Amino acid sequence: MPENDKNRTIIFYKNYFEEFFVKQRQKVKDKIIWTFELIEDLPQVPETYLKHLEGTDGLYEIRVQQGSDIVRIFCFFDKGKLIVVTSGFQKKSQKTPRQEMEKALKIKEEYYAEKK
Repeated sequence: MPENDKNRTIIFYKNYFEEFFVKQRQKVKDKIIWTFELIEDLPQVPETYLKHLEGTDGLYEIRVQQGSDIVRIFCFFDKGKLIVVTSGFQKKSQKTPRQEMEKALKIKEEYYAEKK
């Protein structure tokens, strides 16, 4: 599929996400890649895969489940169709850990500060 036919483009900011990604099992990595492609290609992404986090300033989580592994990947939109991935973590409880969310928001601030 040509790049310009995509509905969105996912980029990784620095190596925050890669550090998390390389530690995952191959099946989980495959599912993450599959989910990224789905988000880039679908005109309307179901909340099952991409959800706005309430009470945050434009922070979203990409939701990946592979068997009993549940992974959350934080991201935000820049200029509409660009999705910037900040960080990921293995989800072990119902609630998203506050420190993971704060880390993602800090990375987002860093991204915008660097853009100026």
